[in-house]
Amino acid sequence: MATWLVTGGAGFIGGNFVLDAVARGVRVVNLDALTYAGNLDTLSSLAGNPGHVFVEGNIGDRDLVARLLAEHSPDAVVNFAAESHVDRSIDGPAAFIETNVVGTLGLLETVRDYWKGLEGAARDGFRFLHVSTDEVYGTLGETGKFTETTPYAPNSPYSASKAASDHLVRAFHHTYGLPVLTTNCSNNYGPYHFPEKLIPLVIAKALAGEPLPVYGDGKQVRDWLFVADHCEAIRTVLVKGRVGETYNVGGNSEKQNIEVVHAICALLDQRRPREDGQPRSSQITFVADRPGHDRRYAIDASKLKDELGWEPKYTFEQGIATTVDWYLDNQDWVQRVLDGSYRLERIGVTA
Repeated sequence: MATWLVTGGAGFIGGNFVLDAVARGVRVVNLDALTYAGNLDTLSSLAGNPGHVFVEGNIGDRDLVARLLAEHSPDAVVNFAAESHVDRSIDGPAAFIETNVVGTLGLLETVRDYWKGLEGAARDGFRFLHVSTDEVYGTLGETGKFTETTPYAPNSPYSASKAASDHLVRAFHHTYGLPVLTTNCSNNYGPYHFPEKLIPLVIAKALAGEPLPVYGDGKQVRDWLFVADHCEAIRTVLVKGRVGETYNVGGNSEKQNIEVVHAICALLDQRRPREDGQPRSSQITFVADRPGHDRRYAIDASKLKDELGWEPKYTFEQGIATTVDWYLDNQDWVQRVLDGSYRLERIGVTA
């Protein structure tokens, strides 16, 4: 049985990854600091499962990480741990530097020392996979896509901190030989997404009858990647990727933000119509744009397809319908986030 140390495994993408990995027979040691975006409710189905060991802690805690590596001897470390909300990085960038840069450095140094002590097949097979974002590349015009060789040009404190962490990962490979892999993904969506991000926020506000805030003219373009496809891509890179390489992960689903909001409204009109019969789109409200808002992102994931055989399985239409249905069926999970009770209680998944 493979053992993976997953950091940030109580967050949105990390939580989905952990649930799927354990279901596939991987033993997961899950290290998460349980900041506001870490939600143990997401992992409730793993309570009592011997294939999941949850540890509350920070990736920058070198003694803790060293202990977990020595105790569990993982075959890989998959690093999801990050502060990731652009608006929050504008309001308070220091936390992003502390976690995404300083924390990643501490994790890399501790993992490097562990890897250097391995021998034979354990050393040869070990991998450190760093999960990053397409936002490190900056913004695009109306044409073109980001490739793995696109120069970095981050435009927010969040993307700047992730760019720094990517460079550290690359440096640890070239300087120390640490067997690293990096993935840079487009905008994820799907189950367990924290309701401050666009799609779950719109669903929650639409159901509550509140205005649906859309930045600027709503014509910012993103490539939308269903989270299950992203998790599959990460597993593919972890197993088959070339050491030292970067792989872009995209959903082949470029949409303007306003298109996404209208798609959600249409699905809710079908599944949960308003009592007054008015369309949910009547709740759309345009608000002042985010400072420094990137206009367009688009991913060229052809390297991942050509080298490793991965491509997304979900169209946007399939993924957004699945996502809306999940939120309608899991209102208790959403409500516990909205009222804060998810942070006040601990459920039985802690080791």
